[in-house]
Amino acid sequence: MSTEQHLAPPAAQQPELFENPGLEEHRGRLSDKDPRAAKRVELQIAILFGISVLGSIAAVVGYFAIPLDSTLGNVRLSNLVLGVGLGLGMLGIGVAAIHWAKSLMSTVEYIEERHPQRSSDETRATAAAMMKHGVEDSGIGRRPVLKGAVAGAAALAPLPFLVPLVGNLGDDWNVSKFRHTLWGETPEEFSGQLPDGGLGRRLAIDPTDTPIRAADVTIGSVFHVIPHGLNEAEHFYEEKAKAVVLLVRLDPTLLKEPDNRKDWSYEGIVAYSKICTHVGCPVALYEQQTHHLLCPCHQSTFDITDQAKVVFGPAKRPLPQLPIAVDDEGYLVARSDFDEPIGPSYWERLK
Repeated sequence: MSTEQHLAPPAAQQPELFENPGLEEHRGRLSDKDPRAAKRVELQIAILFGISVLGSIAAVVGYFAIPLDSTLGNVRLSNLVLGVGLGLGMLGIGVAAIHWAKSLMSTVEYIEERHPQRSSDETRATAAAMMKHGVEDSGIGRRPVLKGAVAGAAALAPLPFLVPLVGNLGDDWNVSKFRHTLWGETPEEFSGQLPDGGLGRRLAIDPTDTPIRAADVTIGSVFHVIPHGLNEAEHFYEEKAKAVVLLVRLDPTLLKEPDNRKDWSYEGIVAYSKICTHVGCPVALYEQQTHHLLCPCHQSTFDITDQAKVVFGPAKRPLPQLPIAVDDEGYLVARSDFDEPIGPSYWERLK
């Protein structure tokens, strides 16, 4: 019984490869044929660039015009205006550029033979002429409206990024705002009398604003703390972001305190800023067995038995310690503000 085999025909019997059909015949667009259509497209592109300009301006104006006070609505409105302005600024430029390329720029395809060696002067001159022709065909030279629109949109688009950045890096990065918190202010109604006769801001539970008695803090317990009376601060969210503290009570024999910090704790009770010195995330995870505070963002780890020094992670500085004492009524109070600026490290930070 024979088996039929299907073999490829000899090379002589194979059909020849198809011929290269070349480029498809160029089909002109309406904007190429009708000057009025081209003008309409030009106006549409100018409007898109104009939307970008308005979005960028709105973001900058909103940044300065909307106060970031204690009203949560203003914070949300400011973020909304900035976000929408940034979006329109970028979207307008992107859509306008695509519309311009598809409707007004040349769609003629060019073929240039590529050679492994340097082309002849004639070929190079031809290529340069083709590039020059492409620039001229884009219409940027003979369309002043578009030239002005794209220049204005491109010039204003970075402002919504730069203005908030520069505005926030002004006094803040010279340490004036990060060096001082409400712990250094001692209004009488929110303070207690220190053993030396002075006043200290009482520590209160966040968010109830309930003052904390030292007797209520047991070994191993953790309190999230704010300055007593913070709820009445003029810029509540800003001040809270700087003043939040984590309070822990340890066995006093575990603390490694230098001589200049012997009176910064009270019978094993220590208080440290919750703002990570890496990028400012809240350090709020306490390991009771190791006495470590952990930052959930990048796993920086601080040892609160040893002045909250860094034992792991990218942070480069210990957490600032809040000096505390007990007033004449048994409440925990802050002796003073933090001894150094809170928050992330940066290149010009004062040590």
